[in-house]
Amino acid sequence: MALTLAALVAERPLSLRVRAAEAALDRPIGWVHPTELTDPQAFLEGGELLLTTGLALDETTSPGYVRRLVDAGVAGLGFGVGLSHESIPRSLVDTAEEVGLPVLEVPRKTPFIAITRAVSRAVAADEYASLVRTGKGQQELTRTAVGKGGPGGVVRKLAKLVDGWVLLLDSSGAVTEASPSARPFADELQDDFARLRAGTLVTVAGEYEVVLQTLDTRARGVLAVGTREPLDAAGQHIVNTAVSLLSLALEQNREHSGALRRLRSGLCDLLAAGHGELATRTMKSLWGGVPEAPWSVLAVTGPASARRALADALDAETSGDKVFFGESGAFVLAVGDVEAVARHASRIGGMHAGLSEPVSTVDFPVGLRQAKQAAEAAKAERTPLVRFAEHAGRGFLEIVDSQAAQAFSDSLLAPLRHHDETGRGELVASLTCWLEHHGHWDLASARLGVHRHTLRNRMRKVAELTGRDLDSPGVRAEFWLALQVSART
Repeated sequence: MALTLAALVAERPLSLRVRAAEAALDRPIGWVHPTELTDPQAFLEGGELLLTTGLALDETTSPGYVRRLVDAGVAGLGFGVGLSHESIPRSLVDTAEEVGLPVLEVPRKTPFIAITRAVSRAVAADEYASLVRTGKGQQELTRTAVGKGGPGGVVRKLAKLVDGWVLLLDSSGAVTEASPSARPFADELQDDFARLRAGTLVTVAGEYEVVLQTLDTRARGVLAVGTREPLDAAGQHIVNTAVSLLSLALEQNREHSGALRRLRSGLCDLLAAGHGELATRTMKSLWGGVPEAPWSVLAVTGPASARRALADALDAETSGDKVFFGESGAFVLAVGDVEAVARHASRIGGMHAGLSEPVSTVDFPVGLRQAKQAAEAAKAERTPLVRFAEHAGRGFLEIVDSQAAQAFSDSLLAPLRHHDETGRGELVASLTCWLEHHGHWDLASARLGVHRHTLRNRMRKVAELTGRDLDSPGVRAEFWLALQVSART
């Protein structure tokens, strides 16, 4: 903490008296400079305590002299009495009070060198404290970075070291890491983030001064540091250390993520080539698990940027035993909890997905072909998702006589519609949902919002009314085609 005028006055051996602008004594002293020049502006940098005996000053010249000192940005004026002047010129005191320049009266017994030594000791102590704080902060950040804290730990540690908040933003301006209470500031910084191309930008968010600093990585990122007061030299050094550590960590993460992406693509190629056992064994060793078969294969296509965003989201938010995904050409492929994958794709937007029939790991190539065909159909129809069963059914209907197909549908579904119209149930909707979920009782009943026993009772009623055995794949196919015909009319 720099020595202030107030702290200097408090040093009793110096016997300094405040003669003007006492309210401004909180100013820090950058250095001490004695001079008898009436215009020393060319030799000042600002922040100095100027010392003079007023050799060339009188009541007439003092007001202009004070204003020149204010223009030069000096912290205050120390006026030595008992040599050139027995007391400080009245006009100098009045003008200094008017413009807010602190004036300290220095008695003859106090040599200027004593004041210089006092300030010098304080500056040296302040620089040493800054050096110690910088070194300690750099050590703490480094330990955090090489430990288990990672980028998130570095961000949180930096916030404590600068007594503020910290955000780590990715290339889109989204928050990837944040210290406590920092996230609400992200929206306020978006315009400044958009203006920043490289280097540093200082801005304001609420009552905080914010330093935006780009990271030295191939993937553009920005560190935002908010503090109530501007960063001092130690704070700036600590922030620069954090920037270097985060740049290195993120670049290593990027390389690691790239290697895993390529490995995922390779495993997709193994599955597509029929090497399911080798692929699943590798998945278990790398991610600790593999989604339970049979698999419905999901193929998602769209712009390259959207596919990358989907892969990033899946990498961050899914576990290996729930979802396996990988990139294959223009598709992101996934098995396991494909509904979660489809939701991610929907949030990103601009993507089209196809879903295969359930297949074993050995039959993955068949599921892959079905999923890609359905995805291409979804793209052509500009719809988010097409199931292969629907796509195949629509394709079959194109070659069937429409009148014959309609007659078949009306005949097969008539008992169910009559039952529903009399208000005794929802057989058509229940049958449709059950078939869409491949006869999976729990999934279908959850989608309908009924108990699985209720759904079983409805399917028994369907079999009773139509005289068809729903356990037969052929019967299920007939019902599915009948429902597809009905949906098209």
